Amino acid sequence: MMHPLSPSVEALLRTSAEAIVLPRFRKLATHEIEEKSPGEIVTIVDRECEARLAAGLHRLLPDASIIGEEACAADPEQAGGINRGLVWLIDPVDGTANFAEGRTPFALMIALLEEGRRSASWIFDPVANRMCHAAANGGAYVDGEQVHARETGSVLPIAELGMKFLSPERREDVMRRVAGKFEIAPFARCAGEQYPRIALGQNDIALFERTLPWDHAPGALFAEEAGAIIRRPDGSPYEVGDGRSGLIAASSRRMWDQAANVLFG
Repeated sequence: MMHPLSPSVEALLRTSAEAIVLPRFRKLATHEIEEKSPGEIVTIVDRECEARLAAGLHRLLPDASIIGEEACAADPEQAGGINRGLVWLIDPVDGTANFAEGRTPFALMIALLEEGRRSASWIFDPVANRMCHAAANGGAYVDGEQVHARETGSVLPIAELGMKFLSPERREDVMRRVAGKFEIAPFARCAGEQYPRIALGQNDIALFERTLPWDHAPGALFAEEAGAIIRRPDGSPYEVGDGRSGLIAASSRRMWDQAANVLFG
C-alpha cells in the first residue's frame, strides 16, 4: 500500500526537478559549484532545490521537522532531532558530483521518519523519469507498480563497492577479498541509483562505508520493502540515527550472507 502523502510528494519532486534541476543540468557556471568540505561539492541547484522541497513538505506536514543535507552542512546541529517526532529528510540532489560534471545518475530523495523509524521514502530520477516509492510494511513501487527484489542470476554475484571513505589499506583488502568471487559493477556515485539496482535485479550486492541519513534512509527503505536485505556488517539492522558506518545491501539473504563472509569474514 502506498503512503497517503505519496501523490503530493511525488508531484513536489517532479515540479522541483522541472523548475530547478533539469534546466541547469550541463549548464552550471563555474561560480555555481563550490567545495563545502574537502572532497565534497555543492551547487546552487542543491541549495535552491532543498529550499523548494522544504517549503513544499512543510505545507504537507506543518508539525514535522525538516532535516536537509545542505542545511546540515551549514549547521550540523540541525540533525540533532532526527529521532524525535515526525521528520522529513531531504537530499535535494543525490549524486551532486555527477550532476556537476554533467553526468548521470543523480536523483532527488526524500524520507519521512516517525520517532526515528523510516515511514516512507521517495527517489526521483528526473532524467530517466523514474519514481521509486516505499512505505513501511506497504511495499516498494516504481512508477506506481509494486516491485520485488531478485538476484541477477549472474555466474558471479554483481557487486558495487563504495570505497571512497575506506582507508587505502582497507581498499586493498577488499579488492583482494573479492577477486574471482564477485563481478565488480561500475560505481554509480549515487545512492539513489545504487539501492534501486539492488531492488530491481541489476546488482546483487552493494557495500557502503559512510552512511549519512539523507543518503541512505530513502534507498534502504525502498530496497527492504522490495525484499532486499540491508544490514550493518555485523548483521544488525540499519537504524537511521545511530551514527554508525558500514552497510551491506543485498538482493537476497543468500547474497547478503555471501557478501558478509567475503568482505568481512
